[in-house]
Amino acid sequence: MSDVALQVLGAGLRAVAEEMGVVLIRSAFSANIKERRDCSTALFDSRGRMIAQAEHIPVHLGALPGAVEAVLARDPEPDVVYVLNDPFAGGSHLPDVTLVSRTALGFAVSRAHHADIGGMEPSSLPAESREIYQEGLVLPPVELTEDVLRIMLANARNPEERRGDLRAQLAAHRLAERRIDELVERRGADAVLAAMDELYAYSARVVRAGLAEIPDGTYRAEDVLEARGRELALRVAVTVAGDEVAIDFAGTDPQDEGNLNCPISVTRAASYYVVRCLTAPDVPASGGAFEPVTVTAPEGCVVNARSPAAVVAGNTETSSRIVDLVLAAFGQAVDVPAQGQGTINNVTFGNAGFTYYETLGGGQGASAELDGPSAVHVAMSNTLNTPVEALELGYPLRVERYAVRLGSGGEGVHRGGDGVVRTIRVLEDCRCSLLTERRANAPRGARGGGDGRPGRNLLNGEPLPAKATLQLAAGDTITIETPGGGGYGRLPG
Repeated sequence: MSDVALQVLGAGLRAVAEEMGVVLIRSAFSANIKERRDCSTALFDSRGRMIAQAEHIPVHLGALPGAVEAVLARDPEPDVVYVLNDPFAGGSHLPDVTLVSRTALGFAVSRAHHADIGGMEPSSLPAESREIYQEGLVLPPVELTEDVLRIMLANARNPEERRGDLRAQLAAHRLAERRIDELVERRGADAVLAAMDELYAYSARVVRAGLAEIPDGTYRAEDVLEARGRELALRVAVTVAGDEVAIDFAGTDPQDEGNLNCPISVTRAASYYVVRCLTAPDVPASGGAFEPVTVTAPEGCVVNARSPAAVVAGNTETSSRIVDLVLAAFGQAVDVPAQGQGTINNVTFGNAGFTYYETLGGGQGASAELDGPSAVHVAMSNTLNTPVEALELGYPLRVERYAVRLGSGGEGVHRGGDGVVRTIRVLEDCRCSLLTERRANAPRGARGGGDGRPGRNLLNGEPLPAKATLQLAAGDTITIETPGGGGYGRLPG
């Protein structure tokens, strides 16, 4: 196959994945998908290898191969859509609902964060969950029949919104099936299959070439999570050997009674993200980029939890810390930026009439070349914010302040990015959950740069812990001050 033909076919496959995402976003009902774009789409071949993905959510995309593997074990039939969210069977956390369906040459996959999937608290992100059953309805890979849909809707708050978001996902899958059929008709099945193989191999070659430029050796790092009442230690050893890397989390604390645990799929996703950033950030994304990377962790530890551990914060907060941790280890061999905010700042509100979920941006760490950007989603999230107008139009909430948290980035030759301040007044009695990090431990600077400022959570101006679920009365305000990024380089004098 010529280079030109490969580029044309590769662009065609990526366009299908991107168009899937466009259809999902534009058809969705919830603000979390249509405004914040908390969803991801990808194409796989018949062997379960990811071939093309839209540039969506890193923590979703790196974990999707596990979902397809779980469905393949069911020997899936054509014209059948499978649904799953079980973190221990290909999922990430329960609100992330994944659909898998066959195309003429493989599989189409979508993952979308639904604003409620049942459980003990509205929006299905309880701060105090102790086992997965408290976090919502658990779906192993099953056919999405009308009966399964009825079970899902019977267990979720705001069921019509859930129905609408699922229909948006299904529309994305139907589009993928049509577009793959059209591509096969234009170019021929053999040519498209050959292009799939070469795209996968090309990503692997580029990442291997990048790894070969990193000095061989084993590099170690340690960091902590801010669990309720104590800290959890995460440890990693990164071993670079030629054009391969092994990332081992031996020594990490055992899984916790809280919900900062995560399945190995999420740990892999965060590790893959770091390797891609450091070796081949611009290579067209496919599963081949993961091929030179081996990720291991002791079974039953925080980053490879066993069922029925609670995991709802592991997908967001622990994945963010894994990125910081693995970057710190690689930083002993190559130059890396200062730490970013290191949290996704999960905020939920809800009652019998509505459920609302958002995450908030903060400061990115500075690098050797540039200041860190301010007020952005960092690392594993990559979502947008919810526009104030959309939030106030759709929910009994009022945004009273939304601003850059000036001065929260760390000082240095290059300054860390600043976080944000967001104050929301609730207009009805409702529940609120906060799942945040970097409230006690600041994002660290690099090469002598200053640390970023830790974040803060406030109820009516009074401090709240990093993780909290509470009852709000109409008129109460919740303020989130997100962390700034670390600075880079020591200032003279």
